[in-house]
Amino acid sequence: MDDAFDRLMAAVDPALVVVTTAVEGVRAGCLVGFHSQSSIDPEHYCFWLSKANHTYRVGLRATHFGLHFLPAHRRDLAERFGTVTGEDADKFAGLEVTSHEHGVPLLADCPNRMVLERISLLDVGGDHVNLATRVLHAEHGGEFTPLRVSDAAGLEPGHGSEERSIEP
Repeated sequence: MDDAFDRLMAAVDPALVVVTTAVEGVRAGCLVGFHSQSSIDPEHYCFWLSKANHTYRVGLRATHFGLHFLPAHRRDLAERFGTVTGEDADKFAGLEVTSHEHGVPLLADCPNRMVLERISLLDVGGDHVNLATRVLHAEHGGEFTPLRVSDAAGLEPGHGSEERSIEP
């Protein structure tokens, strides 16, 4: 079954996004491949965070998030937010970042984005948790081709999925 599941998921080839947040002066951000609109009216969006990474631990305390759609030509951002761990480096260093009124770091290089407010967090025991959110603000910076999971092939994640946080 695993091989069939892997082939199905590869065929779907979702767009990659960077999720950002901040709590008590600690900024966090990570590359996310699991995300989807989850309601039309009201506008809701869900994304899943790996329990292995820094953004998960910060996100447990966060109420607001930025979700940035990566354009196809920004594989460098996928590499930065997907292969570097927030425990070891400031992923935002050298980037133009603004702060939303709720403290959410917003990446200037990703004008197609949303600011989200957490509604709930669901942990069903896997290696990721689901965050259901309300869309507070959306920006469409113009037409773009998204960077997809297949475009990031070869990137080594900062943490493996088997590395689950023991203490948030």
